[in-house]
Amino acid sequence: MSKKILIPISNGFEEIEAISVIDICRRAGIEVTIAAVEDILTIGAHNVKITADTMITDVKSSDFDMIVLPGGLPNAFTLADNETVQKLLKEFKSQNKEIGAICAAPFALHKAEVLNENYTCYPSFEKKIKDSGYQNDKDFIIDGKVITSRGPGTASVFGLEIVRILCGDEVSNNVKSGMLL
Repeated sequence: MSKKILIPISNGFEEIEAISVIDICRRAGIEVTIAAVEDILTIGAHNVKITADTMITDVKSSDFDMIVLPGGLPNAFTLADNETVQKLLKEFKSQNKEIGAICAAPFALHKAEVLNENYTCYPSFEKKIKDSGYQNDKDFIIDGKVITSRGPGTASVFGLEIVRILCGDEVSNNVKSGMLL
């Protein structure tokens, strides 16, 4: 049975982060559901439009193996302020499922109290989260079931690490070589 990932997005999402993760995970055979927080047609930080698969209010955490939050502004703040996203994050944590966030989105994990001790994020955003446990010298940090990454330039390795976590080294390496990374 294929793995399933939920990616919530709102206006101002960082396109490279969202689309890289969606693309890389789909290459690996992972079923990705894009869930809109505001409108089905969501506009990214650089005016790229994505038509989501569903609304965030219509999803259940039990249907997914992982939730992954892209960054971008105001998207990261919207995800942090949205009751449904916050409830889902808490449910993923309580069900011991995988949680991912990149760029400014670890702020939403922090707000939901699901961010573990060690993490990374877009430089300077740690000031809005917490100084303790912040690491700025790695493309991604895994702490328990939570993976965080730094930003647009680390989106591909973040996506590949998500594939490794959910599907194993062989699938991740196959996708990586197919992408010439």
